[in-house]
Amino acid sequence: MSLTDKYLNEKGLNDKFLNDIEGHLLLAATREEGRSAAARFSAPLHWLTDTQRGEVERRFEAEYLALARVSWQHTAVRAGRLRDEYEATYRDLRRRLLAGWLLTCAVAVGVLTVCFL
Repeated sequence: MSLTDKYLNEKGLNDKFLNDIEGHLLLAATREEGRSAAARFSAPLHWLTDTQRGEVERRFEAEYLALARVSWQHTAVRAGRLRDEYEATYRDLRRRLLAGWLLTCAVAVGVLTVCFL
Protein backbone atom coordinates (compact mmCIF):
# COMPACT_ATOMS: atom_id res chain seq x y z
CA MET A 1 0.00 0.00 0.00
CA SER A 2 1.40 3.38 -0.96
CA LEU A 3 1.71 6.30 1.41
CA THR A 4 -1.09 8.09 -0.47
CA ASP A 5 -3.40 5.07 -0.14
CA LYS A 6 -2.62 4.83 3.56
CA TYR A 7 -3.35 8.54 4.03
CA LEU A 8 -6.60 8.37 2.08
CA ASN A 9 -7.75 5.25 3.94
CA GLU A 10 -6.92 6.81 7.31
CA LYS A 11 -8.83 9.95 6.44
CA GLY A 12 -11.76 8.03 4.99
CA LEU A 13 -11.33 9.89 1.73
CA ASN A 14 -10.52 6.96 -0.52
CA ASP A 15 -14.15 6.07 -1.31
CA LYS A 16 -15.11 9.70 -1.93
CA PHE A 17 -12.04 10.20 -4.11
CA LEU A 18 -12.81 7.10 -6.19
CA ASN A 19 -16.49 8.08 -6.47
CA ASP A 20 -15.49 11.54 -7.68
CA ILE A 21 -13.15 10.09 -10.30
CA GLU A 22 -15.81 7.62 -11.42
CA GLY A 23 -18.33 10.46 -11.69
CA HIS A 24 -16.00 12.57 -13.79
CA LEU A 25 -15.20 9.64 -16.08
CA LEU A 26 -18.89 8.82 -16.46
CA LEU A 27 -19.68 12.43 -17.30
CA ALA A 28 -16.83 12.62 -19.83
CA ALA A 29 -17.98 9.41 -21.50
CA THR A 30 -21.58 10.67 -21.64
CA ARG A 31 -20.46 13.96 -23.13
CA GLU A 32 -18.53 12.09 -25.81
CA GLU A 33 -21.58 9.92 -26.52
CA GLY A 34 -23.67 13.08 -26.77
CA ARG A 35 -21.22 14.66 -29.22
CA SER A 36 -21.18 11.51 -31.35
CA ALA A 37 -24.97 11.28 -31.34
CA ALA A 38 -25.23 14.97 -32.22
CA ALA A 39 -22.83 14.54 -35.14
CA ARG A 40 -24.79 11.53 -36.41
CA PHE A 41 -28.04 13.49 -36.04
CA SER A 42 -26.81 16.54 -37.92
CA ALA A 43 -24.89 14.68 -40.64
CA PRO A 44 -27.88 14.20 -43.01
CA LEU A 45 -28.95 17.83 -42.59
CA HIS A 46 -26.87 19.11 -45.52
CA TRP A 47 -28.74 22.41 -45.86
CA LEU A 48 -27.48 23.69 -42.50
CA THR A 49 -24.58 26.12 -42.44
CA ASP A 50 -21.58 25.26 -40.27
CA THR A 51 -22.79 27.73 -37.63
CA GLN A 52 -26.28 26.24 -37.63
CA ARG A 53 -24.88 22.71 -37.54
CA GLY A 54 -22.69 23.63 -34.55
CA GLU A 55 -25.70 25.14 -32.75
CA VAL A 56 -27.83 22.05 -33.44
CA GLU A 57 -25.05 19.81 -32.18
CA ARG A 58 -24.54 21.91 -29.03
CA ARG A 59 -28.28 21.84 -28.26
CA PHE A 60 -28.50 18.13 -28.99
CA GLU A 61 -25.54 17.42 -26.70
CA ALA A 62 -27.05 19.57 -23.93
CA GLU A 63 -30.37 17.73 -24.20
CA TYR A 64 -28.56 14.38 -24.24
CA LEU A 65 -26.72 15.31 -21.02
CA ALA A 66 -29.94 16.55 -19.40
CA LEU A 67 -31.72 13.28 -20.21
CA ALA A 68 -28.76 11.27 -18.92
CA ARG A 69 -28.76 13.28 -15.69
CA VAL A 70 -32.49 12.66 -15.17
CA SER A 71 -31.96 8.97 -15.86
CA TRP A 72 -29.11 8.82 -13.33
CA GLN A 73 -31.25 10.58 -10.74
CA HIS A 74 -34.10 8.12 -11.26
CA THR A 75 -31.63 5.25 -11.00
CA ALA A 76 -30.18 6.65 -7.76
CA VAL A 77 -33.66 7.07 -6.24
CA ARG A 78 -34.62 3.54 -7.25
CA ALA A 79 -31.34 2.16 -5.88
CA GLY A 80 -32.05 3.91 -2.57
CA ARG A 81 -35.51 2.39 -2.40
CA LEU A 82 -34.16 -1.06 -3.22
CA ARG A 83 -31.44 -0.69 -0.60
CA ASP A 84 -34.08 0.22 2.00
CA GLU A 85 -36.21 -2.78 0.99
CA TYR A 86 -33.26 -5.17 1.12
CA GLU A 87 -32.13 -3.82 4.48
CA ALA A 88 -35.63 -4.27 5.90
CA THR A 89 -35.78 -7.81 4.52
CA TYR A 90 -32.35 -8.56 5.96
CA ARG A 91 -33.34 -7.21 9.39
CA ASP A 92 -36.51 -9.33 9.31
CA LEU A 93 -34.57 -12.42 8.28
CA ARG A 94 -32.02 -11.79 11.03
CA ARG A 95 -34.82 -11.44 13.60
CA ARG A 96 -36.45 -14.68 12.45
CA LEU A 97 -33.13 -16.49 12.48
CA LEU A 98 -32.40 -15.29 16.02
CA ALA A 99 -35.90 -16.30 17.15
CA GLY A 100 -35.43 -19.75 15.59
CA TRP A 101 -32.04 -20.15 17.22
CA LEU A 102 -33.41 -19.12 20.64
CA LEU A 103 -36.34 -21.51 20.22
CA THR A 104 -33.97 -24.32 19.29
CA CYS A 105 -31.81 -23.57 22.33
CA ALA A 106 -34.90 -23.49 24.57
CA VAL A 107 -36.10 -26.83 23.20
CA ALA A 108 -32.62 -28.33 23.64
CA VAL A 109 -32.46 -27.11 27.24
CA GLY A 110 -35.94 -28.53 27.85
CA VAL A 111 -35.01 -31.90 26.36
CA LEU A 112 -31.80 -32.03 28.41
CA THR A 113 -33.70 -31.08 31.54
CA VAL A 114 -36.24 -33.85 30.97
CA CYS A 115 -33.48 -36.40 30.21
CA PHE A 116 -31.51 -35.63 33.38
CA LEU A 117 -34.51 -35.65 35.72
